[in-house]
Amino acid sequence: MTDPITEPAGTQAGFDFSRDIYSVSRLAREARAVLEGSFPLLWVEGELSNVAQPASGHIYFSLKDEAAQVRCAMFRPRRLLLGFRPANGQHVLVRARVSLYEGRGEFQLIVEHMEPAGEGALRLELERVKQRLAAEGLFDARHKRPLPPFPNCVGLITSPSGAAIRDLLAVLRRRFPALPVLLYPAQVHGQGAVEELVGALELANARAECDVLILARGGGSLEDLMAFNAEALARAIRASLIPVVTGVGHEIDTTIADLAADQRGATPSAAAELVSPSAEHLAERLRAFERRLATSEARILASLRQRLAATTRHLALLHPLGRVQRRQQQVDELARRLAEALSRRLERDRARWAALDRRLAAASPAQGVERLRVRAQAAAERLLRLMPSTIVSRRARLAVAVQGLEALSPLATLARGYALVRLLPGRQVVRDARDAAPGSEIEAQLARGRLIARVDHLMED
Repeated sequence: MTDPITEPAGTQAGFDFSRDIYSVSRLAREARAVLEGSFPLLWVEGELSNVAQPASGHIYFSLKDEAAQVRCAMFRPRRLLLGFRPANGQHVLVRARVSLYEGRGEFQLIVEHMEPAGEGALRLELERVKQRLAAEGLFDARHKRPLPPFPNCVGLITSPSGAAIRDLLAVLRRRFPALPVLLYPAQVHGQGAVEELVGALELANARAECDVLILARGGGSLEDLMAFNAEALARAIRASLIPVVTGVGHEIDTTIADLAADQRGATPSAAAELVSPSAEHLAERLRAFERRLATSEARILASLRQRLAATTRHLALLHPLGRVQRRQQQVDELARRLAEALSRRLERDRARWAALDRRLAAASPAQGVERLRVRAQAAAERLLRLMPSTIVSRRARLAVAVQGLEALSPLATLARGYALVRLLPGRQVVRDARDAAPGSEIEAQLARGRLIARVDHLMED
């Protein structure tokens, strides 16, 4: 008789109560802790795919290369700092933490920073250029020229179709509508932008029409702002005889052109604020001067009256009536002359006010709108005159093109007795008789209709 099998201590009915059994959520949580504690903040390069941005403002995407991919999440506070809009297919460089999404048990990266791939190397190259130009003294403050407090004309070097020109004109009109503005149009990004910006600077200096120049463009990525990081543009700014103010991108964007300029505006609007006086501020200063003048007049007259009263009291004691009367006449004469002087001063101030009003009226947008309306009407009349001849020319070109297409059409070839043969069922085009084995079905497309045939035997040339 065999001994009965005794269960080990701590077991019952096959269960070992001494084992540490994980729940799924505990396993996922501890796996996430292991992953996050085992890897530092990493730089990872790859291609974006499956980019999604829900209403929460977070971004979810996959980062992949030829052999693998990993899910990534970038939360809204970090996403708001991006200088570009992520899209599928973009090659990027991310700074991320390794983690695990417990809800799906999915390995993922938590992205802290993202930039287009290659931008890091570009920034290093720009930093080397900055250091070299700084060593030459190109950015020294002693070379910076002061801006004119009341410019007679402001020159704008920017794209005539960009957002920056609208911001600049809006600020200049708001602060001092009578200030003349000239635009020197130039491309602000892409191929040829550096040459156009340098050419616009040289043209503005050659014409010498402005007291100050604003070099501006709206925000963008590092690649979009590369024209303003060009060494040639920085040297052209320093060679300019006219003070140059830059307003490039946003507050966080600082280009080599900003460092070379006489002053930098954080944005195009800020640059316009720097160069333009405020009409409202000037008017308030003039009103303050008038108040001070009136106060001084009242104070002088009060002082004179006090002196007159004191003198009268003193003379009353001495009783020299004649001298008192002469003094009274002198005081009256001084008061009259003072009143006339104050009146002349007020008259000059009113004349200056009238001149400013006339300049404001001359700068009214209504006159510019009327000129544009006349130019638009003249352009419309020229268009109506040129339209018939243009239509005839385009119809002749279209007829020639149609004839050329008809001569090259495969249907014309079929009409001459040729046929297009395809092997069934895949409809593969047969170019060699050996491609159609005996017994296979073929389809012959003629100029009109199709023939279905079976191959009996092959004949080779």
